[in-house]
Amino acid sequence: MPSALLNNVSPPIMLTDKPRVMEGVRRKEVAVCPTDDDAIALRTKKPHKQSLDYIWRTGVAGGLAGCAAKTVVAPLDRVKILFQASNPQFAKYTGSWFGVGTAMKDIYREDGTRGLFRGHSATLLRIFPYAAIKFLAYEQIRSVVIHSPEHETPFRRLISGSMAGVTSVFFTYPLELIRVRLAFETKRDSRSSLSSICKQIYNEVPSPPRATAHTSSPAIVNVATHAVDAIKPQYGLSNFYRGFSATIMGMLPYAGMSFLTHDTAGDVLRHKSISKYTTLPKPSNSPINKPPPLRSWAELFAGGIAGLVSQTSAYPLEVIRRRMQVGVRWEMGIACMLGRRHG
Repeated sequence: MPSALLNNVSPPIMLTDKPRVMEGVRRKEVAVCPTDDDAIALRTKKPHKQSLDYIWRTGVAGGLAGCAAKTVVAPLDRVKILFQASNPQFAKYTGSWFGVGTAMKDIYREDGTRGLFRGHSATLLRIFPYAAIKFLAYEQIRSVVIHSPEHETPFRRLISGSMAGVTSVFFTYPLELIRVRLAFETKRDSRSSLSSICKQIYNEVPSPPRATAHTSSPAIVNVATHAVDAIKPQYGLSNFYRGFSATIMGMLPYAGMSFLTHDTAGDVLRHKSISKYTTLPKPSNSPINKPPPLRSWAELFAGGIAGLVSQTSAYPLEVIRRRMQVGVRWEMGIACMLGRRHG
């Protein structure tokens, strides 16, 4: 009897039912694992890091993070600028271990809390686009330079960070120069507004080179020198990029070491021996290759280490940059100080 029933079933029907069963199994497998949906979606949609939603979220997050960080350290940042540019009024504090605290106390006594945040408005105008462009450029450059986890090497991280830093500083350097000028001023009666600082920078003429008595140049060299000086721009928009060369040279190690150290510290903190203390549970919709997120204190620690290493590596070039940025203002301050001493 069973053999008779089997004989009554046609073979084509059995063959057509098999693909249906397999299709149902595939659908169940896709529904069970959410990451499979992400993998299939990536074949038809553009990559996640190139999507408009990811771009604006990364930019806004980076800008807000930069504004928050600069606001917290604004008083220390102003004292640092005064020390680096050798402001005549604060030069006496630079050789002491307690010079930073004493300088902050003097600023607070003269101008109050507002004096500690002198130039902070220009800082916020600069830091939001700077940090936004830097983090956004890093993610985009990283996705091109580092195609897969196999290509993630320290050198590629360093290159990605350096290129991101150069990109961000190119677009925001004039605001950086304005911020430094505002922070460098200490006289209450000669303080400048944002618009007046811009006018001063635009109209400044660099001081002529100092002549030496023991050297003499041929007449043809003097004629050529005067001809070049006559046609080269002495003022204008180029003044807003004073010190840009030193900034670029310092940004390459600074931004590169910053992102390299941050990513390396993140890898160390995600090590399996301590990951249960430093990481959060991985979200269910997170991509397979993406590491679990760090806890707040671990992320803060990684960022602090990155800032310490990057700032130390680029600090000598930063001092040169500050001297070039204050330019004429620094020479005027020295002249005023000498005038007071010698009557």
